[in-house]
Amino acid sequence: MRRLIATSCTVALIAWPAPAQAPAGAPSAAQVQQRVETYLRKLYAWGPSFTIQVSAPKDAPASGFYEVAVTVIAGGQSDIGTVYVSKDGRFLLRGEIDDMNLDPFAANARKIKLDGRPSAGPADAKVVVVDYSDFQCPHCRELNTNLRALKTRFPQVRFVSKNFPLEQIHPWAMTAATAGVCAYRLKPEAYWQVHHAIFDDQENITPGNAWQKVRQFASAAGIDLDAFTGCLASPEARAAVDADLKEGLELNIANTPTVFVNGRRIVGGEPRQLEQFINYELSVSGRPPQPR
Repeated sequence: MRRLIATSCTVALIAWPAPAQAPAGAPSAAQVQQRVETYLRKLYAWGPSFTIQVSAPKDAPASGFYEVAVTVIAGGQSDIGTVYVSKDGRFLLRGEIDDMNLDPFAANARKIKLDGRPSAGPADAKVVVVDYSDFQCPHCRELNTNLRALKTRFPQVRFVSKNFPLEQIHPWAMTAATAGVCAYRLKPEAYWQVHHAIFDDQENITPGNAWQKVRQFASAAGIDLDAFTGCLASPEARAAVDADLKEGLELNIANTPTVFVNGRRIVGGEPRQLEQFINYELSVSGRPPQPR
């Protein structure tokens, strides 16, 4: 199904406020909804097999426009997006409206909790890189390799590790994520050794041997195995992973890896883009990149 908007959608189907008051002579809320549906059906060739749900219009961040949520359902799948409609009912804008008086990434940064999370780099760093990864994800393994190099090149940057195991497709990812939580809680200085060991041995880990493998990695890092085994089975360790998952969902994460550089999102963690964002944030923070 063709998406309404090229970027990620940020509006959910919730109880909308009362329809905004239209100026004199402008179309009613019902007329706006019908006009949007008719236009989008024609634009995307959405025939009778497509169900279109258009929310009641509300005032958009930009004056003179309504904000409208559109849900499209077809073939057992659904998609939701936001469009903006001029209050005279003539113009429809597909995309995003940004308030240039606001930092476009501040909202993301506020949602990301940094305290008590495994990290490398200065605690007071002006630039913070946070990655949400799945230990069973091959692309996350590639990102981990790239991040190791970036940590060396950018010692003034803080790198924070978060969990986002996709259990529905990666059956041992939750075990690995829990192992990371336990390694950090029992011996924080050993966390990265266990973290890297899981990724480095990713191809040899299976749902049947995952428990044994993570215990081996913990032992090699000098972590007490009895304490580690008890932690693996504890509801507290699982709750810590679930907290990362909840935070990721609040950030609209749908794919791993997803990385944030001072709140700026990168899906996939492409290394050149990641380096570009780090260099930019350093340049505006007053802590320029170190010479190569």
